Amino acid sequence: MIPIRTLIMGAAGRDFHNFNVFFRDNPDYEIVAFTATQIPNIEGRQYPAELAGSQYPQGIPIYPESDLIKLIKEKEIEQVIFAYSDVPHEYVMHKASEVLAAGADFRLMGVNSTQLKSKKPVVSVCAVRTGAGKSQTTRRVSLILRDMGFKVAAIRHPMPYGDLVAQKVQRYAQLSDLDKYDCTIEEREEYEPHIVNDVIIYAGVDYEAILRQAEEEADIILWDGGNNDMSFYISDLSIVVADPHRPGHEVSYHPGEAVARLADIFVINKVDTADAEAVMAVHESLRALQPDAVIIEGASPLFVDDPAAIRGKRVLVVEDGPTLTHGGMAYGAGWVAARRFGAAEIVDPRPYAVGTIKEIYAKYPTTGDVLPAMGYGNEQIRELEQTINSADVDLVIIGTPIDLGHVLKIDKPTQRVRYELQEIGQPTLEYLLKEKFGK
Repeated sequence: MIPIRTLIMGAAGRDFHNFNVFFRDNPDYEIVAFTATQIPNIEGRQYPAELAGSQYPQGIPIYPESDLIKLIKEKEIEQVIFAYSDVPHEYVMHKASEVLAAGADFRLMGVNSTQLKSKKPVVSVCAVRTGAGKSQTTRRVSLILRDMGFKVAAIRHPMPYGDLVAQKVQRYAQLSDLDKYDCTIEEREEYEPHIVNDVIIYAGVDYEAILRQAEEEADIILWDGGNNDMSFYISDLSIVVADPHRPGHEVSYHPGEAVARLADIFVINKVDTADAEAVMAVHESLRALQPDAVIIEGASPLFVDDPAAIRGKRVLVVEDGPTLTHGGMAYGAGWVAARRFGAAEIVDPRPYAVGTIKEIYAKYPTTGDVLPAMGYGNEQIRELEQTINSADVDLVIIGTPIDLGHVLKIDKPTQRVRYELQEIGQPTLEYLLKEKFGK
């Protein structure tokens, strides 16, 4: 049988996973190329031979997605796999139409083809959109399980933007590991809070190798999802977070709707800051998608070290990058804190933006008067630092999950905004986790 010439569209995460699990060493397919989007500086590289298996001794080239149609025609691609997340359903079908018109088949891969089975119980935390509150939900679940006496290993959705061979399996147990693996700001935002909570976290490129190593030291595997992607592992308990600030998005974004249909538990987060009608609309939508799932309402209360320091100040607000970009939000916790604690003005960062930071505003025009904490490499980190330090403000409000002062040299006073999940009413995550895994 002649192998099917295949191209995988991705963003350095789900695409690599689908390849590793389904296509690597599969003689029925020939992966001719990857295309990349969303992530800067990934195109023009290779998926390395050391990870690609015996069929690809030269590795697999990665091209920009803008070359997709040209690649289909020039390289005689027969099948295209769509493998990235948090895009509108309409966007997916536009891509499908482009591919079909160019002559190739278009494919989405489901859980039976891409999920791995663990020897240990798996709890997954996913979401219907980026920025819904997965991270604080995952932290809450990890602490509940730890207090129940389980040793937990959290495995984070991939963010491998550096040396893919070196990043095959990464284990984080102390803060120095963040420097050891030369983590980006996005990676630090996800890993550091777990480390501070004494929860070991794994990430990398090869998620079967990661799983097998984590199983050796953990009683329970906690899947810490990225964007609105599906879990890479078969889940014994699937927790899905929804955001009432974006009602209707749970049925209009890919693969968030599929994630919702897999839920055992829904957490509707941020109900304390959302419109009551929007909260009820999300309730009704989730019940229609997965009527057997339990629904929990939650809040993400804000904590600031010195709220009085904000009052009357002209402030620059720095927010979690993916929430503003992939998630399409105009603001985040930092903006809410600035308004709540009486900032005189939230200063627009755009006039001070440089390099790729300026490009981010052009690519994601829904971003409000806040600065996305982008830092996918040393150059972009320096551009973020320059943008902050150039701004004519009295104070910088940091609404990211980490203290950016550990990564950037900020020449202005700062205030951090922290937020954790608090369930409202019954049942709680603790009750449901004890019901499922109680000893």
